[in-house]
Amino acid sequence: VQLQASGGGLVQAGDSLRLSCAASGRTFSSQVMGWFRQAPGKEREFVAGIRWSDDSPYYGDSAKGRFTIAADSAKRTVYLQMNRLKPEDTAVYYCAAGSTFRYVDFGSWGQGTQVTVSS
Repeated sequence: VQLQASGGGLVQAGDSLRLSCAASGRTFSSQVMGWFRQAPGKEREFVAGIRWSDDSPYYGDSAKGRFTIAADSAKRTVYLQMNRLKPEDTAVYYCAAGSTFRYVDFGSWGQGTQVTVSS
């Protein structure tokens, strides 16, 4: 599975961004898609995930209430709508494809897109 993430940028606190992740290749081999982020000096963190079969979402604590994940299965694209962004949301955001929501089961990763939130 090849993944292409886009949509990052520099925004101010309180603004919104929508990230996109387009999947291609053997996409039938993945049951879930996920967004992760990694800030400088910190471990990679799960943000949100979604299951292709029924669009059921799963959120990490940092995303609850502000971020929404959605999928367009026809386009094999997953979106992460991020609202009320905070400076602490600054990170490189990665999309990933996997068989379950467990970190170790995400076998394909995109290149990452930088999100910078200024105060």
